[in-house]
Parts: sequence; structure tokens; C-alpha cells
Amino acid sequence: MASVEIYTTKTCPYCVKAKRLLDAKDVDYVEVDVTGDDKARDDLVARSEGRRTVPQIFINGKAIGGCDDLHELEERGELDKLLA
Repeated sequence: MASVEIYTTKTCPYCVKAKRLLDAKDVDYVEVDVTGDDKARDDLVARSEGRRTVPQIFINGKAIGGCDDLHELEERGELDKLLA
């Protein structure tokens, strides 16, 4: 199975929605909560080519984007391939 990381905050509804999709697919992931954590936020910005919004999702180290991007991959039938 692929390595999945998701950067989140405590109050983000899009983070919850993205995690629900991953949970529904029984995907193990590492969650990095950047709430009040400047170092984690800096890491997020560096890894995601300047994006500051959450969630930011990485599969096998590759930036996938946010919640809408994750759901779009699912709708196109491409998410399972990335997770395999």
C-alpha cells in the first residue's frame, strides 16, 4: 500500500471530508496537524510548492493537492491506482 500523508488543522471541514474518503477506502495515513505549529506549517508550504491551505495530501511523497483534488482522483478512477 502507498504511503499517504495529510496535513490538517483541527477546525477544517475539508480535512474531515478528505480523511473520511481515505478511511472509507481503509487507507492508513499519517496526519500532520499544523494548528499552531509554525515548523509543521513551514514544512507544508515547502513540500506543496507554496500552498498554505489544508488539507494538503501526499501519496508516496508526491503532492496530490487538497480535498477537491483527492475526490476528483476518486471520481476519475485514478485514486486506487495511486494507492496500490
